[in-house]
Amino acid sequence: MLRSFSILLGAITLSLLPACDSQSDRPKSTPPKESKVFASTYPLAFFAQRISGNPDLVYFPKIDGDPAFWSPDPTSISKIQQCNPLFLNGAGYEKWLGTVTLPESRITATSISFQNQFIEITSEITHQHGPEGDHSHQGTAFTTWIDFSQAVQQAQSIGKALIVTNPERSADLENNLKSLTDELQALDQDLKKLTSSKPKLPLVASHPIYQYFARAYDLEISPMLWEPDVFPDEKQWQSLEQVIARHPAKWMVWESQPLEKSVQRLKTMGIGSVVFDPCSNTPATGDFLSIMKQNIENLRPVFSP
Repeated sequence: MLRSFSILLGAITLSLLPACDSQSDRPKSTPPKESKVFASTYPLAFFAQRISGNPDLVYFPKIDGDPAFWSPDPTSISKIQQCNPLFLNGAGYEKWLGTVTLPESRITATSISFQNQFIEITSEITHQHGPEGDHSHQGTAFTTWIDFSQAVQQAQSIGKALIVTNPERSADLENNLKSLTDELQALDQDLKKLTSSKPKLPLVASHPIYQYFARAYDLEISPMLWEPDVFPDEKQWQSLEQVIARHPAKWMVWESQPLEKSVQRLKTMGIGSVVFDPCSNTPATGDFLSIMKQNIENLRPVFSP
């Protein structure tokens, strides 16, 4: 009798133990891995990083020179083709696009909401700078994001695409998008307030990249074709004198810090120098927002009484 009771108790005890294939013994499931997204220029990469909350999620290639004149190598093309979504600037920025096959369903043209406001450059100007070789600035002006109201629309386009591909994270993505757009709108308001003190102010610029900036902030900018790291030759100085004769600018806007001897030569002509970096490529320090805030600070002397 005692032996039968022991066998019965053992059977009951075994039945209470978890089975080897029970839920607790199974490997814990991991959430699906998010696919990388591609951005064709640094501002778009920064927007995607801020909205996604994951800098490692964004593929923006290391590019030597201006990304607007980049030609992707086979490795870069392969990486781009594996990304989803693909964030493009539009406005003719991606000149390499015709040489690469990309799934149209993955492409988000971030400037499409204001494409009817693109600025066309009618004069053909070809020159060389950096490793890109000869290139032309004819066609559509493409530095769209230095009109911060347009940058807001580009960020919103990125946010919508990320929400579509990651609906389970929609609340976080919407919050991150709002935080970013609030900061971009603040930049827009700060710059409008600054430039409103001197509407239609005549300026010269080292490069023809400030079209949307000039339109958004009510400035009259006449572009040159000067490189910040190259001292202009005498023909270029003569060309500037001709521009100043009909366009009496007191400041030149540079895309990066110019040579000191260029700054000093301009001073002899009564022209100051100021940097407004469009930040199309990854900055050595800081990020898109810190660079733009510094740009606005750089402009304050231009608009001082």
